[in-house]
Amino acid sequence: MTTLRTPGPTLGVVGGGQLGRMLAEAAAPLGVEVVVLDPTPDCPAAPVARDQIVADFDDEAGIRELAARADVLTFEIELADQDVLERVSEDSGTPVHPKPATLETIHDKLVQKRELEAAGVPVPPFREVEDADDIREAIDDYGAPVMLKARTGGYDGRGNVPVESKDEAEEALESVAGPAMVEAFVEFEREVSVIAVEGYDETAAFPIGENVHVDEILRETIVPARSSDAVAERAREVAEDVLEVMDGRGVYGIELFETTDGEILLNEIAPRPHNSGHWTIEGAHSSQFEQHVRAVLGWPLAATDLRSSTVMTNLLGDVEENQKAALRGVEKIHETPAAHLHWYGKREARPLRKMGHVTVCARDDETDVEDLLETARGLEESVTFTAE
Repeated sequence: MTTLRTPGPTLGVVGGGQLGRMLAEAAAPLGVEVVVLDPTPDCPAAPVARDQIVADFDDEAGIRELAARADVLTFEIELADQDVLERVSEDSGTPVHPKPATLETIHDKLVQKRELEAAGVPVPPFREVEDADDIREAIDDYGAPVMLKARTGGYDGRGNVPVESKDEAEEALESVAGPAMVEAFVEFEREVSVIAVEGYDETAAFPIGENVHVDEILRETIVPARSSDAVAERAREVAEDVLEVMDGRGVYGIELFETTDGEILLNEIAPRPHNSGHWTIEGAHSSQFEQHVRAVLGWPLAATDLRSSTVMTNLLGDVEENQKAALRGVEKIHETPAAHLHWYGKREARPLRKMGHVTVCARDDETDVEDLLETARGLEESVTFTAE
């Protein structure tokens, strides 16, 4: 285990978006400094990080500079280049967590599903797609609709195309525009996720959250999930099996389907803190961001217990076209004692872009999660992003 000291080491983060920002916020109280690498000058993480290196996520010279200034490297975006990270780590001696090999697995959804299936992790039926006939055959075998997915590059619903009939196969494949796979459509009761942590010699997991998506974009996370104890325990077991497949320390966002039969199937994995874990900042005894800092540095993990029932709602760009961002109407949030606003500091609002989030926590054990959800939705509706 890494020797602990305060002031502590420097963590180099590839990516300086909102996840990098919240990582830096969590690292500071631990005495850990953060340097981020991001191509956008004055990126969201810049105001709270020690410094920013302005470079592309796969810029080898920039990553070498980051490694020279850091004790450990990590990443908050999957656009980081695993080959570059591997070379830089070997040459500099600066470790990377999670390991670049895990990033390589995650980059290709087909590779990811094959490795997980081989390890016994329950996944929906899937197959590789080379042409439209493969989609039509999947519809014959799985029934319609099926979900066509880009193997690389998709996030927030991008690259996921439901195919309702064989007649749509050709057009759907053209819209993906690259290597693809197809999955059976899962009839689910709800979508849930587990934020799991691989530490130096221990693992941990936060209570499962229930996720509400609209147009494939996460809108709300409800904790605890409105699932049975048996389903929650099964979700945690699957998350532990996933950690066995992943290589390297850190936080993993593990998205799951709870089927109508009460089974758990894996959807996707993010080898980093995840949007569905933002509730942990106020709702748990430690946040996913603190846990990621602790894990990648090889420090002991903190408690992941739930403080109180919690609902997180995303604040998305409510604009029709790109424009300068100004968050307005926050008075209602500030007037609500158990509400917490997180503004990501993005300079530009875009349609459905994640601009921030609001967390609402129960103030006592009598608070009903449905009441929290109603409050969170009302607060989300009270704000808007308009031009300065």
